Amino acid sequence: MSVKSPVSLSVIRRLPRYYRFLGELKKAGCARISSRELSEKMGLTASQIRQDLNCFGGFGQQGYGYNVNSLYDEIANILGLNHQLNAILIGVGNLGKAVAAHINFEERGFRLIGLFDQNPNLIGTVREGITVMDTSYLVDFCEKYHPVVAILCIPKSAAGELCERLVTSGIKSFWNFSHYDLTLRYDDVIVENVHLSDSLMTLGYRVNERFKQNQTQ
Repeated sequence: MSVKSPVSLSVIRRLPRYYRFLGELKKAGCARISSRELSEKMGLTASQIRQDLNCFGGFGQQGYGYNVNSLYDEIANILGLNHQLNAILIGVGNLGKAVAAHINFEERGFRLIGLFDQNPNLIGTVREGITVMDTSYLVDFCEKYHPVVAILCIPKSAAGELCERLVTSGIKSFWNFSHYDLTLRYDDVIVENVHLSDSLMTLGYRVNERFKQNQTQ
């Protein structure tokens, strides 16, 4: 497989959707699918699907379409789902507990190896088989176990300073739920900012627009 460089972030953000839909097709026993059939299921155009997959060499055969199992495995390889990147989660409040409990990290290419909080009532408790440690041990933990990803479920006010500490400890990748748009001054740091409230407000806008349309009809 030869990857055409550079691949745009918008294409990369669609890969997990392809993987999810192909997984559902695989479970349903579907052996092959055309770009047109896949486009109808995903709400994309067939042309968009072909263009996206061609960024990684293309996997279909004219007149046959895509082999579902093969394409599913290829996208898993592209996403690095077999790499099992070591990750830590900081902030084991309600959101952090939910993330730790309900995200299947290993199926998505990660291994959760540490949980941290500064709340004395949470330190020493066990979540998902991992004992919650005091954040004061973060640097020592990073030096010993070398996690590469930090998941932040902490207050906005604490995010900036904590991330600087983590970067100096060797962590260069962040999944950030802190309501703080993390923009660090390092070229080699990767950040995915997650704002659940933004998604909710987007839904609210679309619902309200529909109400307005219905009222004018």
